[in-house]
Amino acid sequence: MLDFTESSMKTSYDVLVCGAGPVGLWLACELKLARIDVAVLDRRPVRTTESRALAIHGRTLEMFGLRGCAGDFLGAGRKIPMMEYGALNTRLVFSSFESRFPFTLFLRQTRTEEFLEKRALALGVPLLRETEVTQVAENEAGVHVTTSRGPFSAPWLVGADGARSLVRHQAGIGFDGFDGRVTAMLGDVVLAKPPEGGGILSMVNARGALMMSPLGDDVHHRVIAIDAARPSVEKDTPLTVTELASAALKISGKNYEMGEASWLSRFTDATRLASAYRKGRILLAGDAAHIHAPMGGQGLNVGLQDAMNLGWKLAMVVRKQAPESLLDTYHSERRPVGQMLFDNTLAQVALATDFTPPNLSLRNTMNDVLSFPDVDLMIDTQPATLYDCMKKGEWVHIALAPEKRDDPAFPEWLKPDIVKYIRARCVGNSPSFTGIASVLIRPDGYVHSVTTA
Repeated sequence: MLDFTESSMKTSYDVLVCGAGPVGLWLACELKLARIDVAVLDRRPVRTTESRALAIHGRTLEMFGLRGCAGDFLGAGRKIPMMEYGALNTRLVFSSFESRFPFTLFLRQTRTEEFLEKRALALGVPLLRETEVTQVAENEAGVHVTTSRGPFSAPWLVGADGARSLVRHQAGIGFDGFDGRVTAMLGDVVLAKPPEGGGILSMVNARGALMMSPLGDDVHHRVIAIDAARPSVEKDTPLTVTELASAALKISGKNYEMGEASWLSRFTDATRLASAYRKGRILLAGDAAHIHAPMGGQGLNVGLQDAMNLGWKLAMVVRKQAPESLLDTYHSERRPVGQMLFDNTLAQVALATDFTPPNLSLRNTMNDVLSFPDVDLMIDTQPATLYDCMKKGEWVHIALAPEKRDDPAFPEWLKPDIVKYIRARCVGNSPSFTGIASVLIRPDGYVHSVTTA
C-alpha cells in the first residue's frame, strides 16, 4: 500500500471510497482507469485473512475479462460446472451458458482481495488503511469525511463499507428488510473423509441442512450446517469444530472426521435492501446497499457488478462528459437487481431451512420439476475478442456490416470523440450478433444500442 505521513498526506480527491473490500477496490480501479483522482479509506490495517465470500460467478469473470485480469483468478481458483439452488438435489448446470466462463470459480475472498489490491496499487490508487471513517457531512460543494487520521473531502463519496455501513447511516438512507430468523454454522475445515466424488454435497431432511464444498486450495472444505433442533443460536456464540462435526454427523449419518479449521463462524438469513443507491453526492455499493443469506454465493458478485456499473458513470460525471442525472441510472439499473437478490435468497432460505413435512414434500416436488458462446471477432484482419476491445474501459462502437451507415443511437451527452470505433466481422458461431449491423457498448460491457442489418 502507499505510505503517507500525517504532514504530507493528501486530503482532497475527486472521489473517496469508504471500504477496501472487493467492491471498494474494484470501484477504485475502474475510476483510476478513467483517470479519476480517487482514494480508498479503510479502518483495517490489512486485507481480510478469512475466506468469507467464496464463489465468483461467470458474469463476474466476464467483467474481469473485459479488463484483461481474469487470468489471476482462473489460475488460483477451482472451476465448479454446476450449482445447487436452495440445497435441492437437482443441480443447475452451466454448460449451456453462452459465455467464455460457463462455471462458478471457488476462490477464497482473501485471494480475491489480494488480486484486486494488486491491481489498484498498480494503477496508482492511494489505499489508506487504518483510516476509520467516523463522520460524514455533505453540502453543495461536496462531502467532508472525518476519520481517525484527520479530515478528507471530495465532490463524491461512495460507501462500500459493508452491512453496518456508517456512510449509509449518516446519509439517512433507509435499509428495510428482515432480521435473521435462522442461524447457520460455517467452518472451513480439513476433512479426513470428504464426500465421495470431490464435488458439492447438499442435503436437507428432518434433522437439518448440510452443505459441503471444496474450497479450491486442495486442503479445506467449506461446511455449512443448520441443526433443526437448534436453528436460532445467537450469531456471536463461539462455534467449535466439535459442534460443527456433531451437526454434520446428525444430519448426514456419516462421520467426515473433521480436523483443523482455518475459520469458524455463524451467519443468519438477515435480508435488507437500501431504499436508495444514491442520495445527493453519496452513493452506496455492495453490502452497504444489500445484505442477505449467502445462498448461491451471490453477494460478492452483485457487489462487484454494482461497482462496474457505477465506475464509468461516476467517472464521466466527474470529467464533465455526462450530466449528473446519469448517476440516477445507477439506482434505476442496480436497485432492481438488489430486489431480485432479496427475493431470490429468501426463497432459497425457505427451501433450505424449513424442516417440516410440508416443506420437505415441496422440496421433493421441486427436485422433480427441475429434473425435467463466447463471441469471436476479426478486427482489421487480426483475430480478437470483445474482451480485447474493453480493457481500457472505453465506450466501444463495433461496425459489423460496412455497407450500412446508420449508427446505434448515442446518448445526447456522449461525445463521439471519446468512443473507440472498430470495424469487424464475426467468425465462428456467434448467435448473439446474428442480424446485427453495428453495436454501441458501454464501458461496463453492456450493450447501449444496436442497429440491425
